[in-house]
Amino acid sequence: MKVRTLEHPILQDYLPDGQLDVAAARLPSMRPVVGPWLFCDGAYGAQMGERRRLLAERPEDVLAQTPEGVAGARAFLEAALRALPAGFAHQDDRVACPDGHIVALDWDAPLRSVGEMLQQDVCILDRSGDEHVLSGAVLCFPASWTLAQKIGKPLIRIHHPVSEYSDAIAARVQRLFDGVQTGRPMWRANALRYSDPTLYQPRPENDPRPIGTPDAPYIRSERQTVLRLAHPGAVAFMIHTSVVQVD
Repeated sequence: MKVRTLEHPILQDYLPDGQLDVAAARLPSMRPVVGPWLFCDGAYGAQMGERRRLLAERPEDVLAQTPEGVAGARAFLEAALRALPAGFAHQDDRVACPDGHIVALDWDAPLRSVGEMLQQDVCILDRSGDEHVLSGAVLCFPASWTLAQKIGKPLIRIHHPVSEYSDAIAARVQRLFDGVQTGRPMWRANALRYSDPTLYQPRPENDPRPIGTPDAPYIRSERQTVLRLAHPGAVAFMIHTSVVQVD
């Protein structure tokens, strides 16, 4: 799979306060969101330019939707429109973004609209039997996984072959997804050393990412938020990716 490397990497100036401490906690290490659950940072314009390019050039790689997940995706878009931070302007079926881009909302393809508007990647998971299943996603900045291998799969299968994701942790994460309450989103973070700052880094399951050495020049950190949606049984899993250069 050929991935374009940008001449000038898209970087944040710093990680949010405390995010490295949260990333160091043991899985699943979820905690309540304090303040807004939806936000943008100083890399918004550059990241959104890359997101929109990927959606235009390779939508089959970064966007997936099952018929069963459309209702949950619409519920997320509705929630996001109510939570838009300063710099956005929503009127009728159009949203003006902080970088001046205008998004015409498409309720038949809500995750495409999300991908063109929000800095976060968004996965929609619907309750099916005993587990939540990935029913739709806009994933422009995968960190060593591939959407095509995960769509339609339950939580435990989604995390294959993550070595630290044991059956016990899987059960705890499933309980979290079942128990997250409306209006009370939860979040965690990770932080890994990377030699390559490219945001779009898909990898198939049989080609795991090389472990970053302690002197790798970049830290890539994901703030991962779980939000209960209005659609019964549906939750959103949001990924806000930051890449910073180590001093």
